[in-house]
Amino acid sequence: MTNPLRSEEAGATRSFIGIDVGGTFTDFVLWRNGQLLIHKEPTTPADQSVAIVAGLARLGVGDPLMPLQIIHGMTVATNALLERKGARTALLTTRGFGDLLMIGRQNRPELYSLQQQRPPALVGDALRLEIGERLNAAGDVLTPLDEAALPKLATQLQREGAESLAIALLFSYANPAHEERIAARLRELLPGLPLSISSEILPEYREYERTATTVINAYVQPLVSRYLTRLESALAGGAGRTLRIMQSNGGIIAPGQAGKQAARLVLSGPAGGAVGAFAVAEQAFATRAPGTPVNLLTIDMGGTSTDVALCPGRIPTTAESSITGLPLRLPVIDIHTVGAGGGSIAFVDAGGVLQVGPRSAGAVPGPVCYGRGGTEPTVTDANLVLGRLDPAGFLGGSGEIQLDIAVARQALSHLGDQLGLTPEAAALGVLRVANATMERALRTVSVEQGYDPRTFTLFPFGGAGPLHACDLADALQMQRILAPTIPGVLSAFGMLVADVSADASLALLTTTAALNQSPELVMAGLASLRFRLAEALSLEPETEEGMVVPDYSAALDLRYRGQSYELTVPLTLPVTPIGMGSAESAFHAAHAQRYGYAMEGEPVESVTLRLRASIPGARPSLPRLKGAAAASARLAARDVWFEARAPHRCTAWQRSHLRPDDRLEGPALVLQYDATLVIPPGWTATVDETGNLWIER
Repeated sequence: MTNPLRSEEAGATRSFIGIDVGGTFTDFVLWRNGQLLIHKEPTTPADQSVAIVAGLARLGVGDPLMPLQIIHGMTVATNALLERKGARTALLTTRGFGDLLMIGRQNRPELYSLQQQRPPALVGDALRLEIGERLNAAGDVLTPLDEAALPKLATQLQREGAESLAIALLFSYANPAHEERIAARLRELLPGLPLSISSEILPEYREYERTATTVINAYVQPLVSRYLTRLESALAGGAGRTLRIMQSNGGIIAPGQAGKQAARLVLSGPAGGAVGAFAVAEQAFATRAPGTPVNLLTIDMGGTSTDVALCPGRIPTTAESSITGLPLRLPVIDIHTVGAGGGSIAFVDAGGVLQVGPRSAGAVPGPVCYGRGGTEPTVTDANLVLGRLDPAGFLGGSGEIQLDIAVARQALSHLGDQLGLTPEAAALGVLRVANATMERALRTVSVEQGYDPRTFTLFPFGGAGPLHACDLADALQMQRILAPTIPGVLSAFGMLVADVSADASLALLTTTAALNQSPELVMAGLASLRFRLAEALSLEPETEEGMVVPDYSAALDLRYRGQSYELTVPLTLPVTPIGMGSAESAFHAAHAQRYGYAMEGEPVESVTLRLRASIPGARPSLPRLKGAAAASARLAARDVWFEARAPHRCTAWQRSHLRPDDRLEGPALVLQYDATLVIPPGWTATVDETGNLWIER
């Protein structure tokens, strides 16, 4: 565990802990009595709660009677989808639409492949069920619900061993009566069967996306509910101990709500990283560059994957994401993920070409250098062979994991033999391939969205992000990098600063002109959404001061008439004609930014109304550094390879001993408990008042 960081803030007496479960490590950030403590515990894939309980004990907060607020980012839902190990799920839909999930949009993920491979379906043929009923697009009943068929359907669900049921009827977003009646009757017939109802999960138009999102929720809900029940039991304590769960939208919610709408947790961990990055950057910019827009390109490189996001002065959100080829139309932070992490395995393919990932060594057995049975070289092994990791100082020299450079070199030597390269040259090749994958991801969220990455600050975090930051900045011609104080556990820190929040949406399907003429449509929609959000937030435990009144923010999904896609823009509350006009103007500007043109004379359609309720979270800020260094920050110089010809002699620095305005010239290494920062030749780093490093050419 690192030396604690102390806060100057008065009255910081409450205890909060953020916990982020990653593919290799489970990260902990504890805020207690104005002090910040961090810890990394190897993830236990079979039961993630085992690592959580062990980490709490190591941090001295394992006593269940100790008052503590726990904010947890989880990968249970994500892993269930990626590995296709969710519940045995059934789908009930309108007669004639049972194959909707299989037909989808008929997109071709690989345009020129003659043998398209679709992922296994979440719902098998025998479990795609239909029922007689029909609504029209306005929600009027064309065919009444065949209630007499429900007992037979219940028997069929039992016979097929269904563990969860998704109910998604045609046009139910306009009238949920049939879905609600089916749910009520099936709860009587099958009281133990978890139900996911599309009019509750996603009351929006587009039948395929609504059905797919509801099925995803049904597929992961039983696993998530069981995990949360097990975790709450393991962490059970007194009245002062509470648990909240990180959502994909960057907010946190009580376990009861999280268990009901488990699909909202699919990008739980990466969302914490984006929230933490923006919070740290806001504080850093306010002191070093006040008035400068906080424009970030974030890169979170962990053990299994890398998550990137573009933050143009705000945390970006979207309602159009996908997971394992299925659309997930729920509000999420707009994050792009690629299979390049510290544990990504390097290999030579059948054509003799070096490849890296997406297959990963994960937590077990992990990279070869961990000495846990791994035999295939990974990105971490390559960094170790190149001298970019300190074998004796890994995880602060705690001895929890000993890096074995000899076996790592042997693995890279075997890889190099296949390519006719030395171990160092092969290791450099591994890094270049991994960097190319991450560079493409960064271009996807910046250049392809109409943004110039050269005008942004690169913000690297995750256990491996700072190792690759300067190489990626070089590739994108970026001039500045902001390396946070605790990069390896930043996602867990983000959970501490996240707000309690809930989202709700409502289909509108009209023009903005019609809304201007009839503002009561928006008013009624907002009232309905407020009621739904109040129900969600009613599950939140009260604070010592009682339940805080939430802040509300609204948005509209708008498009030009004839378009099949929308852009989300903010809607000022309370709703006024001026506010509606501002939303339309914001849409024209967003369209021009994204697609290079706007059609201001064309009618604009409003597709979806969105409302978000937020209650401020703990929001601890990083403490300021003070006093003289406990010892010299300069460590023994060492050889680091930046090119295959010969290594560079690099100065190494102990980050915990650096102080504000210290200046580091590359080539250099900055070592700390949770990560290592590589500063190549030609780059210079300066320490700010909270210990962040500003790295520039």
